[in-house]
Amino acid sequence: MPETMKKYNAVGELLTDYRKINRISQAEFAARLNVDIRTVQRWENGVTLIKPDKEEEIVMETLLPYQLVRNLNASVPIPTYYDFSLRKYSLSKLTNKLPDVYWFKKNINVASNRVRPFDYDSDIDNLVKYMKFHKQVNRNLREVIRESARLLPEMNLIITDDSGYYSGHTLIFPIKPETYENLKTRKMEDVDLTVKDLIQHRKLDRAIFFGFDITADSNDNMFFINSHLLRFLRDIPNQDYLFCSITNRFDNFEINEQVGLKIIWEGIKGKNEFGLEVAPRFQEGNFRNFLADETKPCP
Repeated sequence: MPETMKKYNAVGELLTDYRKINRISQAEFAARLNVDIRTVQRWENGVTLIKPDKEEEIVMETLLPYQLVRNLNASVPIPTYYDFSLRKYSLSKLTNKLPDVYWFKKNINVASNRVRPFDYDSDIDNLVKYMKFHKQVNRNLREVIRESARLLPEMNLIITDDSGYYSGHTLIFPIKPETYENLKTRKMEDVDLTVKDLIQHRKLDRAIFFGFDITADSNDNMFFINSHLLRFLRDIPNQDYLFCSITNRFDNFEINEQVGLKIIWEGIKGKNEFGLEVAPRFQEGNFRNFLADETKPCP
């Protein structure tokens, strides 16, 4: 896994990088936050700290992790690592890398009450906004998410931080067999999905779950999202299901590979506009063997 975390020592440094990566001028950023351009300049130059009310507005506008902003926006900042391409933070270089998936398995029963179904339209607005930083989003996506959450609330989830701010999500769509075949044979892309491609998975002899997007702003939150998903798959009555996804991010790919999903096809490798190394791959399989014995790693 590439080492892409950057250590930040001040909030001004973080905001400067955010603007540059997203191609936003100081004047535009100031207008979005309803402040004077000189205020943004003072923040970025470390002359003044951000006031609490504007701190919250910045988090809502940028979807930067609240804990990241709080750590850096202090008279004595707490240095924090952050990766703008993966949208993840870490307090220590030792915890930058995603833990081995067998550690997830060993601690599968550790849960968090910060993981919940989508309760509000703002939940969907936030995760769609977040996804635009690393994934192509079409106009049908909100409707697809809403319907998928109705059909499969156990696998369409959001996680918030201790202060209630958005921190990540999992979008797993129950899809029709013909949709699966079209994705597998590259007759369609995941961005082409519509509500008509979804189905109540219990109506199928073999449920097909399509992992559209799984992400979180830290490895801790990634753990809670993934452990919830693994518990559902472990306990699902009909174990003759198929899980598939088109992964672009190397962290999601490594998790899928470790649990035993096979690569069906690979696309062209490259980088997206935010510097994230992408390599589209269609992976599929079943977590049954991986979850068969929680006390032992799979061979």
